[in-house]
Amino acid sequence: MEDKEQWKLVFAVNGGRFELSNVDPSTTLLEFLRTQTPYKGTKLGCGEGGCGACVVLLSKYDPVLEQVEEFTVSSCLTLICSLNGCSITTTEGLGNSKSGFHPIHQRFAGFHASQCGYCTPGMCMSFFSALLNSEKSQRPDPPPGFSKLTVAEAEKAIASNLCRCTGYRPIADACKSFASDVDLEDLGLNCFWKNGESKDVSKLPFYDQKSEISTFPEFLKEEMKPKTLLDSEECSWYNPVSIEELQSLLESKLTENGARVKLVVGNTGTGYYKELEHFNTYISLKHIPDLSMIRRDSSGIEIGATVTISKAIQALREDGEGGFHSTIFFKKIADHMDKVATVFIRNTASLGGNLVMAQRNHFPSDIATILLATDSLVDIQKGCRRQKLTLEEFLEMPPCDSETILLSVTIPSWEPVENSSSETKTQLLFETYRAAPRPLGNALPYLNAAFLAQISSCISSDGVVLESVQLSFGAYGTKHAIRVRKVEEFLAGKFLNVGLLFEAIKLLREIVVPDKGISHPPYRSSLVASFLFDFLHPLVEARTGIFSDGLNGYINGFPVKASRPVNEFDQFDQTKRLGILSPAKQLVKVNREFHPVGEPIKKTGAEIQASGEAVYVDDIPSPKDCLHGAFIYSTKPLAHVKGIKFKSTVLPRGVLGVISVKDIPAGGKNIGITSSLGYEPLFADGLTEFAGQALALVVADTQKHADMAAANAVVDYDTEGLEAPILTVEDAVEKSSFFTIPPFAKPKQVGDFAKEMAEAEHKILSEEVNLESQYYFYMETQTTFAMPDEDNCMVVYSSSQCSEDTQMVIASCLGMPEHNVRVITRRVGGGFGGKAYRAMPVATACAVAAHKLNRPVRIYLNRRTDMIMTGGRHPMKINYSAGFKSNGKITALRVDILINAGISEDFSPIMPHTIERALKKYDWGALSLDVKVCKTNHTSKSAMRAPGDVQGSYIAEAVIEHVASYLSMEVDSVRNINLHSFESLKLYYEKGAGESLEYTLPSIFDKVAVSSSFQQRIAEIRHFNSCNKWRKRGISRVPAVYEVAVRTTAGRVSILNDGSIVVEVGGIEIGQGLWTKVKQMVAFGLSPLLCSGREGFLEKIRVVQADSLSLVQGGLTAGSTTSESSCAAVRECCDMLVERLTPVKERLRKQMDTVSWDVLILQAHLQYVNLSASTFYVPDFTSNQYLNYGAAVSEVEIDLLTGATTILQTDIIYDCGQSLNPAVDLGQIEGAFVQGIGFFMLEENLTNSDGLVVSEGTWTYKIPTIDTIPKRLNVEILNSEHHEKRVLSSKASGEPPLLLAVSVHCAIRAAIIEARKQLLSWKGSDGSCSSFQLKVPATMPVIKELCGLDNVESYLQSLLSHQ
Repeated sequence: MEDKEQWKLVFAVNGGRFELSNVDPSTTLLEFLRTQTPYKGTKLGCGEGGCGACVVLLSKYDPVLEQVEEFTVSSCLTLICSLNGCSITTTEGLGNSKSGFHPIHQRFAGFHASQCGYCTPGMCMSFFSALLNSEKSQRPDPPPGFSKLTVAEAEKAIASNLCRCTGYRPIADACKSFASDVDLEDLGLNCFWKNGESKDVSKLPFYDQKSEISTFPEFLKEEMKPKTLLDSEECSWYNPVSIEELQSLLESKLTENGARVKLVVGNTGTGYYKELEHFNTYISLKHIPDLSMIRRDSSGIEIGATVTISKAIQALREDGEGGFHSTIFFKKIADHMDKVATVFIRNTASLGGNLVMAQRNHFPSDIATILLATDSLVDIQKGCRRQKLTLEEFLEMPPCDSETILLSVTIPSWEPVENSSSETKTQLLFETYRAAPRPLGNALPYLNAAFLAQISSCISSDGVVLESVQLSFGAYGTKHAIRVRKVEEFLAGKFLNVGLLFEAIKLLREIVVPDKGISHPPYRSSLVASFLFDFLHPLVEARTGIFSDGLNGYINGFPVKASRPVNEFDQFDQTKRLGILSPAKQLVKVNREFHPVGEPIKKTGAEIQASGEAVYVDDIPSPKDCLHGAFIYSTKPLAHVKGIKFKSTVLPRGVLGVISVKDIPAGGKNIGITSSLGYEPLFADGLTEFAGQALALVVADTQKHADMAAANAVVDYDTEGLEAPILTVEDAVEKSSFFTIPPFAKPKQVGDFAKEMAEAEHKILSEEVNLESQYYFYMETQTTFAMPDEDNCMVVYSSSQCSEDTQMVIASCLGMPEHNVRVITRRVGGGFGGKAYRAMPVATACAVAAHKLNRPVRIYLNRRTDMIMTGGRHPMKINYSAGFKSNGKITALRVDILINAGISEDFSPIMPHTIERALKKYDWGALSLDVKVCKTNHTSKSAMRAPGDVQGSYIAEAVIEHVASYLSMEVDSVRNINLHSFESLKLYYEKGAGESLEYTLPSIFDKVAVSSSFQQRIAEIRHFNSCNKWRKRGISRVPAVYEVAVRTTAGRVSILNDGSIVVEVGGIEIGQGLWTKVKQMVAFGLSPLLCSGREGFLEKIRVVQADSLSLVQGGLTAGSTTSESSCAAVRECCDMLVERLTPVKERLRKQMDTVSWDVLILQAHLQYVNLSASTFYVPDFTSNQYLNYGAAVSEVEIDLLTGATTILQTDIIYDCGQSLNPAVDLGQIEGAFVQGIGFFMLEENLTNSDGLVVSEGTWTYKIPTIDTIPKRLNVEILNSEHHEKRVLSSKASGEPPLLLAVSVHCAIRAAIIEARKQLLSWKGSDGSCSSFQLKVPATMPVIKELCGLDNVESYLQSLLSHQ
């Protein structure tokens, strides 16, 4: 036994030494950073290693190579005990507001790359790691101010990180500004150079690679020796240094009674397989040399089981002793591994761990599949017995137990077998495949595969013989990847032709059958055919050319997807090779009439968001005795709750109690949400009415203990005597389960539908469309911190979009007056509507627990709980009928909608109005709309960015597309003919239509066609589609009309003694730049008082947090108009102050030439002038509603073999009126559009048969990433003529642009029509190619199904029929 002196853990954080002698080995680095250090910049976003919010830099010293190795890690998964001798750098370690920001922080701020800011520290660290490692390369030194990074590397550096606000383009630009090969002219809008100025690197915050910060302090080199870090009765952590010591440990620990042993390398497996129970023994395998070695020779490469995936990739890419083919072979394996998980997972996840998860847990591993095709071997040891098995044998053996150790993996070299005949030439072909929602990884595949073939050809004959082939498939629901030996044997030794390929695919489909229960089985089955076709069909077409002259599509015998040929003159294919994104344009017109309003200044607080100094609710330090809460929620839609207990007979570790409806104080109400339309209870009271309903709140000493206890709670349900739950809108109709729609939200009919329909030349009758839900996926989940205060008061810090309503609910629940409850919100880490009503029950439950226990309590929902409990966008069922003329003019439209609102009213009764206002974007002639808001046993659906509007706009486009299909017309012509005239606009929108000069949509629609070269690209797309069988393109132009209403809100402007200014507004900063616009407005409003010194005046202004007891009647931050309302409020305040101070200024001017601001304020104080002005802004309700206009053109390319979509280009023109801040508005436009892409293309918010959400994390719910946004996103902000009734002629930008994302969906539909035309020609059928519905979201399985799940077989059959 070692001395207890050695039981210590030594590491560094941002250069500071940390030494721990007693630590829970289950503690993660993130948990330690956020609870035991002052560094709060590192955030918890998902707890799965899938979002990047928690990324930090890990540096460790290699004493053999005498160099420091540095890479990013997910701190939410990295165990603190694994860091002995390591150094951690967080974003605070790069720079800060006191010592100076790092150029990364400054450029992120200057390129407007931070909105809510929650993801920004992780983004900065991901990029910093890439920057740091590029400087260690042997590349030539770049010009001053640049790094050794390339543009492509800069983009890829942040490809694993998620952002829900910005749309990624400005983040990419900030990173690319460091790249040595960047063309500064290609970078987007920033605050470093203005339009027309030369783009000179000297104007950027200077980056000097020679003066980079030290990330590894010297003292750590003395702490490198591995040792037992912890050994107590409760828990232990061991670092064995040999396999023998490991075996000895396992033998002794596994025989102990009650021992739970965990073998650890990177701990990344817990991101997928959540730990619900406590381990008492941890054994790290990282210090065993035999497990971390890499050996290579001419026979292959052997990689130790604990080698990280990143190091394996690096080793495979290095040139070794194998031949030319083996080098390429290994690099292809490395390229595929590079798409596994995220880079910060690959940096710590081990190769062996991945394979063990595949073997033991049936994890859908890519690595297992690709190595299976290569005849890879594994070494395993159990006890004293060591075995070398093929990977196939390893996968098929019974699941490994804790005593079985995977030692290494051997990947053999492969070279062509030389044929003795000079007439015959042989080649080796190897290819790997994966179909996944994200091209660059960070997504599990629907199917993966790897194929290795030896082919030969006789010079005298025209054809290829498949001498041997090895085929592996995985990730389709079976226990593990398999080799398809039956097909291998069928193909071996045969002359390759169309007929053989067709028969092989038939046989393959019979063998590779997705298991029951897995999603999209027909799609996965079709991918099996697609992958084999893509591998072998080029050989059928190429014949002997590959041996004689290296035919196009092959590089030394290795296929490069020749079945999908590249058009060498294609601009998009060219740019794909350079980087992820192409250069784009942002056109903004700066209006200086109201300076500094209208200037594209950077967002207030952007630098401190990047440096991690910005304080969010969960960053507020916990006081002594602070407790943590986690919800126990129902998994049943309708049931009596008989009781709640835990799996163990005693309270779980750290748990102090369980708060339920019984703990609501006397006089308080069981209320969690309230609005003018209804309420929702805080806790179920004996009866749960939906899956996801809060039953109780576990309160424990740490958030981890609370979460584990809640996950282990056992709820006793009883459904006896209850009716079946209402889970569909059809059930609701049958049982007349509806919410009442208030009169103002009931749709109004336009014209006489019955008459116009009867007279219509053509009719579409009763077409059905279904739209699904979307989850908010704010980066900061729901969070609250409640502290009991003196005199029976409660202070609550809530990440909420509505402090005022949250205060009301808490006071009502606790049975106390509202003045006893103070709700404070400084900033919100993303909201999108999800932190309006849905934040209230979290804050209220937290307050109830704090009140009951008389101790501070905080709640930070884990991502899974947040997704299950919070709800999201409204699903709905739509039925429409339309009448129209032969020219495409629609004369009558009837739409019936059933909205699935969930269990309570929330925002839902307003939905009919928001759907209606978006649906009216076209002139339908007569319009009849009937909407029923269905009450169902689901989580309540709530407002989500553009609630109802995005669905209404989509319905409008679905009708237009259907009419065009019916008439066989160009859909763009149908759109054009149905655009509103100003007269019809007034008929539909009444006062919202405004004046005729304000109706800019027709000119925008024409302008975007010109700026995007719309007509020219239509012709180019036709040519492309005629030349490409397996890739098709589509393009679409759509308009958007979005009606908003300006709201009431409060404001206060106060001038302090030193002339600095403090501002309070009702609106809350949620990333939309509200504080920035307000600061600009205050500077403008007070400008009449300035004689000189206007420079730097903005810096005198500070906007402070929302406080429900300081500024009342703050209202709800929502609806896109809170920024302008807040600006209007502070402008009124400034007018008051100007009126009060002008006499003082005039008196001073008689005494001096120039009156400085400081002198003016000093004199005003001396003269007892009231320097604080408050107002409650109430808009003119005769003109508070107005319309926003925009148009977009999107072009996409779909892959007919996989259903994958690439958005090649989007051009947007959006009318912001006179923008208050073009940079902020541009960010809102791009961010909203990309969030819309998520809704229309990617995000599946799925539930099980009980209505319980099953898309519960980053593994199963995919928001857009940098590789799924448009390759080129051009945006022009149109500064239209003055709008006298608007705030300084400005218009909203937060939600309306989201509607333009439907242009991508429509473009996909256009591409699918081309694919279906081709499919029908192959089948010799005369059916309609355009009579189909494209679901939302248009995921890969949806697109592939419409392009033909059997399109490969149909193509081959067509070839056979013509032979």
